[in-house]
Amino acid sequence: MDKTIATFKKNKFQEIRVGVREFKGNDLVDIRTWTMTQGSDDMVPTAKGVSINVQIFKDLKNALAKVEEVLVENRMI
Repeated sequence: MDKTIATFKKNKFQEIRVGVREFKGNDLVDIRTWTMTQGSDDMVPTAKGVSINVQIFKDLKNALAKVEEVLVENRMI
């Protein structure tokens, strides 16, 4: 499977894409920065990002929930 689930702007020239990918037989959740190529509107993936095995996705989800709690407690969001 190779599916982009969400895309959002990072800055004027970059965006973050979240998706599910298969790489060398492994199913991964991929969170990556994509950047605009020079002289074009085409976007290409960069090395900046993280891919985790879907088996540990729940750990990432729990960690992000804790981050949200801290952000709310500190009135950052």
